[in-house]
Amino acid sequence: MRADATLHTAALFAHLACLVLGFGAVLAIDYYGALWLMGRKTLREVLDFTAPLHTLVWAGLFGLLLSGAFLHPDITSPLTCVKLGLVLILSLNGVQAGALHRRLRSLGGRPNGRSLLVRGAATAFASQATWWGAVVIGFLNSQR
Repeated sequence: MRADATLHTAALFAHLACLVLGFGAVLAIDYYGALWLMGRKTLREVLDFTAPLHTLVWAGLFGLLLSGAFLHPDITSPLTCVKLGLVLILSLNGVQAGALHRRLRSLGGRPNGRSLLVRGAATAFASQATWWGAVVIGFLNSQR
């Protein structure tokens, strides 16, 4: 989509606001996970705190996709294609994170083995890697 200067500016503001909303919620979720790993929060406390944040993550991601369409991305650029791939991976990881969250809640916040803990660590790693990767590529693309 092509946007005039005013619409482009509004889309850029919306894009940055949605980044703060979505990625900020992701950082809060992962921070609470780290507090649990350090023994400063129970897993039940982490699950209770992070449950409503999933909505903010999805709202931010949806807003990023919508506003990004008005920023005239160059979809022929290999860097943009990598970013789109990262967004796809982070979206799929988000679906998986929601399922993991529901599974841990169903167990009363008491994982019944290492597999769920490993899955949680892999989920957090994938989340951070894909969000930060997309942010870096977005920054690099904005410099052109």
